[in-house]
Amino acid sequence: MMRPQITLIPLIILLLAAIIVMAVINMLIGSVEIPVMDICRILMGDESNEIWTNIIWKSRLPQVLTAIVAGAGLAVSGLQMQTVFRNPLAGPSVLGISNGSALGVAFVVMLSGRIGGVTLSSLGYFGEAAMSVAAIIGALAVMSLILWVAQKVKGNVTLLIIGVMIGYLANAIIGVLKFLAPDEDVKSFVVWGLGSFSRVSGDEMILFVILMCILLPLSYLLVKPMNLMLLGDCYAANLGLNIRQARMMIIISSGTLVAIVTAYCGPIMFIGLAVPHLAKALFRSSDHLILMPLTALCGALLALVCNFIARMPGFEGALPVNSVTALVGAPVIAAVIFGRRKNEFGE
Repeated sequence: MMRPQITLIPLIILLLAAIIVMAVINMLIGSVEIPVMDICRILMGDESNEIWTNIIWKSRLPQVLTAIVAGAGLAVSGLQMQTVFRNPLAGPSVLGISNGSALGVAFVVMLSGRIGGVTLSSLGYFGEAAMSVAAIIGALAVMSLILWVAQKVKGNVTLLIIGVMIGYLANAIIGVLKFLAPDEDVKSFVVWGLGSFSRVSGDEMILFVILMCILLPLSYLLVKPMNLMLLGDCYAANLGLNIRQARMMIIISSGTLVAIVTAYCGPIMFIGLAVPHLAKALFRSSDHLILMPLTALCGALLALVCNFIARMPGFEGALPVNSVTALVGAPVIAAVIFGRRKNEFGE
């Protein structure tokens, strides 16, 4: 039992070192060039250069912290969904919770101009806060519906299909709202839907990081039932696991992580789907005691890499994060699938 823990320590140290390096690289990238030593001095409290201090503390550091905790949260959520449904294509958005967030934002953004006569994008900080609250309400509403359905049905496949249908229904309503909304509101919603780690700053960033630092350790408490569920429902039930209760707890954990990340960053695709496959392929383990922390660290690292690519020199402003996560995530999934197929044929 001690062997996995011994091998786990150097892996965690290596991933933490890679995350620190990528975090520093992310803070170096920007329209204003700031040397590494000056960044270190600013982080240690030096405020001699007010402009650089504001750039680091109000823009680049919040963006780095947001990417780290959002990537970790989405990766853990994806691992939980793939475990509970025993489906390699299951991701954080598989039950329509992300679509619920988008629907909540769509109602607030695209109806504000038509009903109140004021576009939400023109309200600055208040508009951003309203979008975050709407996203959380929409996600929690869909998650409550999913939990109610989970009490009524026994099969995971049925629940999965219902979740997909809820996602399609939400997208249909969003399409109607887009058709009826003014162009300015549609543009604001589309920009939100592209996803961004730079949207969170100041007190919002602190609250976001605190929430994720609470939710991620709590999700680690579900390691034992997740390991039992790998054995199949019959074996897990014989070992004393309440399948329905365990499934609901995992859905609550995964859904809450997705809801919080989507509310603050917008819908971030592919990280939750690709990272669990990447972690399993790299570390050759199905034990969630090992996979859970390594998946979280891999998710944080991949999010930083995607954020770096989106803000690389040569691009005006920044690319949409979802474009980069798709470019990075799709090859990862393809490589893992082809690798597994090759091993199967080799055996």
